[in-house]
Amino acid sequence: MNISKELLDILACPQCKQPIEPDLDNQELVCKQCGLAFPIRDDIPVMLIDEARKLSQQG
Repeated sequence: MNISKELLDILACPQCKQPIEPDLDNQELVCKQCGLAFPIRDDIPVMLIDEARKLSQQG
């Protein structure tokens, strides 16, 4: 995953507008507030709610 820190600093969850965090293992950007994970394809974040997957709620 090759996304600049500057881009990560300005990206926000399209649903709740909260900051997102990179998940390097799964090649995703994660919103912990909403429990959504947005895919990264060809180093481009796909910030569409319809493309996001729900994170499992463990613990």
